[in-house]
Amino acid sequence: MDATAVVQTGPRALGLQEVGLTDPTETDIVVAIDHSGISTGTEKLFWTGNMPPFPGFSFPLIPGYEAAGEVVEAGSDTTFKPGDRVFVPGANCYGEVRGLFGGASNMLVSDAARVVRIDRDLKAEGALLALAATARHAMAGLNKSVPDLIVGHGVLGRLLARLTIAAGAPAPTVWEIDEARQGGAQGYEVIHPDSDTRRDYRSIYDASGKADLIASLIMRIQKGGEIVLAGFYDQISFPFPPAFMKEARLRIAAEWDRDDLIATRALIDSGALSLDGLITHTAKATDCADAYQTAFEDPACLKMILDWSATA
Repeated sequence: MDATAVVQTGPRALGLQEVGLTDPTETDIVVAIDHSGISTGTEKLFWTGNMPPFPGFSFPLIPGYEAAGEVVEAGSDTTFKPGDRVFVPGANCYGEVRGLFGGASNMLVSDAARVVRIDRDLKAEGALLALAATARHAMAGLNKSVPDLIVGHGVLGRLLARLTIAAGAPAPTVWEIDEARQGGAQGYEVIHPDSDTRRDYRSIYDASGKADLIASLIMRIQKGGEIVLAGFYDQISFPFPPAFMKEARLRIAAEWDRDDLIATRALIDSGALSLDGLITHTAKATDCADAYQTAFEDPACLKMILDWSATA
């Protein structure tokens, strides 16, 4: 069984290729992917060549961990059936080509335990479940506080703000320096950081992925306040004395787990969390090289989705 996938052979070098799929087992499902997302965090670091040492990282690889599609074959030891619509957080089913993260393909094989059913009405938006679950993972659980300041009004920042409001917490302030990205707020205020005089934030979530902001964010928290790094960073440094004086706490939010996917799906299904207005660009998978460049270099692009329908 073969698939058409985005294969990255080096920094800024990728295109569609035919790849072989491993044979599914009784615990696997085969999924025809119709939409996949491009991550401006980890995938951008792969694309630019700036990714630090990362488990399993080598070229060639198939990127993508945001994919939605339809089950076309289900193993006997799964609870799925053909026709189920699912979210797939990537796959590693391509033989010698690494699946890192393996979701940018028109067909894939996945262990059914990794896959989550989604509503059939979620078309391209179904690929956003991973990012929404990432935002939820940063906020939910013991010893975690919801943000009162979010840095960056990209997709992750918007999801963090929407989840804060869905949790019944006070609406957070959101910082955004790009005027084009300041619109689209739903129940919260987006401002330029230069117009903000506060120095007593309890919990600041950075959704910009810009490590050089940490020093200035330390100056914005109250004593004992927290900075949550919700993006992905190649390296981090900050001056220690201001952090010492503030008794600052630094927390790193990793990727989602399955519980986050399930809980986030429930929020979406109930209407508590909306995914509307987050996808700004859609491209045919056959135009993937241009799509990746746009996703990473065009500030107007909040989220790029690849449409795989032409490769079926």
